[in-house]
Amino acid sequence: MNTEALNALDQTVTIARERANGRIPVVGIAGPQGSGKTTLVAAYAAAHRGAAHFSLDDVYLPAGYRRLLAQSVHPLFETRGPPGSHNLVQYNEAIDELLEAKVGAQTFLPAFDKVLDNPVHATRKPVFRGTPSVILVDGWCLGATGQTPEQLAIPCNELEAKEDAKAEWRREVNENLAGAYQNAFARLDAILYLQAPSFEIIQQWRCEQEEGLLGRALTDADRQRIARFVAHFERITRHMMAGGRRADIEVLLDARRNVSEVRHLTA
Repeated sequence: MNTEALNALDQTVTIARERANGRIPVVGIAGPQGSGKTTLVAAYAAAHRGAAHFSLDDVYLPAGYRRLLAQSVHPLFETRGPPGSHNLVQYNEAIDELLEAKVGAQTFLPAFDKVLDNPVHATRKPVFRGTPSVILVDGWCLGATGQTPEQLAIPCNELEAKEDAKAEWRREVNENLAGAYQNAFARLDAILYLQAPSFEIIQQWRCEQEEGLLGRALTDADRQRIARFVAHFERITRHMMAGGRRADIEVLLDARRNVSEVRHLTA
C-alpha cells in the first residue's frame, strides 16, 4: 500500500482522536470490493503498535441464519454482504471490549471463514493483547446512507430486475442500512473512503482477488459467479460513489489502486 494512502489514514486517525476527546478512537475504512481496504489497514497496524483491527466481513451472520432469512424474507439474503447479513451485536461487542481493554487484557476479535461460510470457531479467533491506541474497522459499506423510495423503485441491474422485481429485497436492505447500520456507523469517530475510478473496475479488482485466493486463472464460470456476487453490492456501491455516504477523507484511486488525489471533506 503506497505512502499517500497510509498518510491519509494517519490523518483520519488524528481527526478521530480529536473527536474521541481522550477515549480510544474508532476509525472506519470504507471502499468498494477490491479497493485495498484490508491491505491498507494491515500495513497501518504493522507500522503502529497498539492498533487493533477487524473487518465488517468478520461479523457476517452464519450461513444457516442467512438461509432462514432467505426463506422468511427474500431469497437474495442467502448471499452475504449487503446490510442485513451482518451480526451487528457482534460488531458492537467487539468495539466495546476493545474500548474497555486494560493493560494485559486479551481480547478475542471476530473472524469469519469465507470458505466454510461461517464464523471462525472461538479457539481460532485472533487475539489482541493490551489496550489499543486506536481501533480500525474496514468495511465496504461503512458510512453509506439510505436511499429514497424513488431511488429504490428502479432496478440498477439484471439481478434486481429479474430476482427482485417487486423491490422487496432492496427495500429490506435499505431499511437495515437506514436503521441499525446507521447506529453502528455512528460509533466511528472518523471515516476514510477509498474511491474507485469507476464501478466497472470493481469486478476486475474482485476477479484479481479471487485469482489470488484460488491460486489459478479464473474460468468463464468463475467470472459469471463473481459478476453475480458483485451485483448484490452494486446499488449501494454506486450510491456511495455518487456521494451517498459519510466520510472525512476521500482517497481517489486509479485503475491500479494507486492514489491520484486525497481530499479532505471535513474541516
